[in-house]
Amino acid sequence: MPRSSNSVASKARRKKILGRTKGFYGAKKNVLTIAKNTLEKGLGYAYRDRKAKKRNFRALWIQRINAEVRNHGMNYGTFINKMSTKGILLNRKSLADLAMNHPEAFAAVVNKVK
Repeated sequence: MPRSSNSVASKARRKKILGRTKGFYGAKKNVLTIAKNTLEKGLGYAYRDRKAKKRNFRALWIQRINAEVRNHGMNYGTFINKMSTKGILLNRKSLADLAMNHPEAFAAVVNKVK
């Protein structure tokens, strides 16, 4: 009995990999072994950077809050500490948004904390 190679499934596997590497440079888009390695590496970077993105945004929010709080004669650490002791429950994302887009509302929060 002749050996049967399931070419339908094999082609589908190859097509799936090459479809995901479409747009890559050079042989990384059309040579299966290179495309496979590149795809795995890219997926690893994507997983890692989904976590890093959260850290980067938190750092950005803290910088924005700190810059605006210093205009009101306080520093970030003192501001956050006083907010928690006063029981004001605003997260850093919303505070940074207030600092950037609504400075008068942010000033009201700072005055409430002082």
